[in-house]
Amino acid sequence: MPLLYVTDLAYPARGRRYCDEDIFLTSRLREHFDLALCHPADARALMPGFDAVIVRNSGPVLHYQEEYDAFRFAAGTPVYNPLTGRADMAGKQYLLDLTAAGYPVIPTVDDPARLAELPQAPEYVVKPKQGADSIGLTFTATPAGEAGAVLIQPRIDFAYEVSFYFVDDAFQYALHAPDPARRWELSVYEPTGEDLAFARAFVEWNTLSHGIQRVDACRAPSGELLLVELEDLNPYLSLDLLPAAVQDAFVTSFTGSLHSFLG
Repeated sequence: MPLLYVTDLAYPARGRRYCDEDIFLTSRLREHFDLALCHPADARALMPGFDAVIVRNSGPVLHYQEEYDAFRFAAGTPVYNPLTGRADMAGKQYLLDLTAAGYPVIPTVDDPARLAELPQAPEYVVKPKQGADSIGLTFTATPAGEAGAVLIQPRIDFAYEVSFYFVDDAFQYALHAPDPARRWELSVYEPTGEDLAFARAFVEWNTLSHGIQRVDACRAPSGELLLVELEDLNPYLSLDLLPAAVQDAFVTSFTGSLHSFLG
């Protein structure tokens, strides 16, 4: 069963090496599947020759938005993660939806005229609604921007960030960044039952039957976790930071999920 594995091996991600992670993953997946790798801009043209497409470290979509939109429109080949994700895969609207629904997420609006709906803060985070990877992010005391085109959040003096990694609905591992100024200097984190219930609530909200998801959160001054991002398109996994046994367990879960997805 030939599979097309989509990755941008040359993308210059800050603090991460996409190429190393995907070389590792594909070397392990080759034991179970026939694989070919391609750049995300070539996926639409190549996918008819394959039984399924695996989207992995393909970089921010905004760098190839036209090709990605055409890929989604033309996708008659099964795609993993499935294209039904409700989170980052579909844009940042989910942060507004989760805020409105009362989920524990950093409060978010998309119009400076709605600033009063947010907790008052000395400074706010403003970023493009179609942005990614902190592109265009600014901090300001007086948020501005076109309604519907920006996301505005109170800037939170959080203790640390933590990420929870899932395959399908099964928790795999967690990593945290003890220093807020060094997002990608991560170490293994042992979550509490309350932490896992927090993360699982967002995975359940997303309703993906298969796929890899990363739930990014911050520990607020009050001690509670707040969602920063729910990555369901191409989450970087930081596999190189894990003990070998955890890496092996993840690959086993990933392989099993693919087998189940492909039937």
